[in-house]
Amino acid sequence: MARKKRNRVKYFLVALILFVVMFVGAFFGIQFVTKTGFFKIPGVVYYDESLNDDELQLLKSIFTEEVELDKDVTISATNSLARPEATENEYLYEVLVPVTDFYSTETNVIAEAPDEIIKNADSNYELVGVDDLDFKKKLLSINNQYYLDNFDSGAIFRTIKFDSEKFTDEIKPLVNDSFSKNFPDKSSVLTFAQTGVTALSRGMNSKLISVGGDATYFATNIKDYLSGFDLTHTSNESSFTTFANGDNICSDTRFINTLTAIGLDIVELTGNHNEDCGDDAARDSIKLYNENNIKIVGGGATAEEAAKPLEIKEKNSNITFLAYNQSTGGATYDATPGANQYYEENAREEIKKAKERGDFVVVDIQYYECSAYASEYEDPTCDRADSSAGDQVGFFRQLIDFGADMVVGTSAHQPQTFELYGNGVIYYGLGNLFFDQIWWPGTTRSLILSHYFYNGKLLQTKVVPTVYDSSMQTKILDEETSKWFLGRLINVRP
Repeated sequence: MARKKRNRVKYFLVALILFVVMFVGAFFGIQFVTKTGFFKIPGVVYYDESLNDDELQLLKSIFTEEVELDKDVTISATNSLARPEATENEYLYEVLVPVTDFYSTETNVIAEAPDEIIKNADSNYELVGVDDLDFKKKLLSINNQYYLDNFDSGAIFRTIKFDSEKFTDEIKPLVNDSFSKNFPDKSSVLTFAQTGVTALSRGMNSKLISVGGDATYFATNIKDYLSGFDLTHTSNESSFTTFANGDNICSDTRFINTLTAIGLDIVELTGNHNEDCGDDAARDSIKLYNENNIKIVGGGATAEEAAKPLEIKEKNSNITFLAYNQSTGGATYDATPGANQYYEENAREEIKKAKERGDFVVVDIQYYECSAYASEYEDPTCDRADSSAGDQVGFFRQLIDFGADMVVGTSAHQPQTFELYGNGVIYYGLGNLFFDQIWWPGTTRSLILSHYFYNGKLLQTKVVPTVYDSSMQTKILDEETSKWFLGRLINVRP
């Protein structure tokens, strides 16, 4: 009996050992075959050769030896000339744009592929990220596409892709904070067009009658461009009245339709002719602007109103717009309408207050006029900033020294030069946007300053020349003539 009992125990132990061996063998065998458990091979990170050194450094700081992945991941980068439709496992990582010297007349880069642009960079231009875009360098278009006008082209769009079977669960939590970025787009960039002298008067009154009273006629070729900005400005020098005729600087009341056609948002009243038609016309004009939701700067129904700065707070950008009449007459000193008279102490204090608020400060000045329009040939005299009475260069630069970021002359009937100065930029004169001065080539031209602001920073000002002829229909100057004309202005900068 004892022997049988011992045999049963022995058989049981043998069976138990065999079971354990078989179970362990099966357990580890399955793990070996399926590469799980003890035999699991960690996911491997594969870095494609398309990644640059900075990207590799960032990625390796994320995928350290301490990070164990369940599945392999392959990381690569691609460049394109159009904003890609990114999938879940792709990130738009960088937007690169070509920039060149502020004073260059070049406007465009031609390329069939991103590599052509990258290869040619550092020759006539350099590539910078849009975060580093600054108005002191000139942004170039790519294949005639200007990035700040459409945001879907005009740049090199660099995308990082993570190929993994477990992107959502495993990779995204690791990389999302570093690779999910916001770039400038139409909803976040404030666009602001600043234009020069508008005087819808004299010969334009006669022309209005000849075209059947349709004042939008004069804006036909420029309205689509100007109305496309968030804000559009002009310096209107004539008031609306029923007494307007072909000889006075007064505007037929129908000319309000010219201004609304270009999408006017801000009218500057620093000009010296707004009182030519009398106080009542000036007051009626202010009322008409208000009825059309057009903001006023640099003038008003009283001296107190005229002196009020215009504060712009849109799309996370704060701009203080100051405008003064320095010397040309037409200012108000009391309860009558007129332009905002310039006083140095007032300007200094207003600029200081605006800068303390953190605003970008634009100062417009109605300065002395250059009147070297004595012939019908191209007279470049007024191109220069020192071509009118007084020390225009010193006066405008002093406003930058006070803290202004941009100073713009709005009295010049012929465009003048421009320059970077200190921490700001000066445009000495913008010329005529709308007027009847068709006798001299210089007075038929103007400069539109197309500003682009992002989070309070001026990314860029694109200078766009315009011209009109005997039709008095303003249009954008053709590319070849624009280059010639801007080069002429640039060459005589102070």
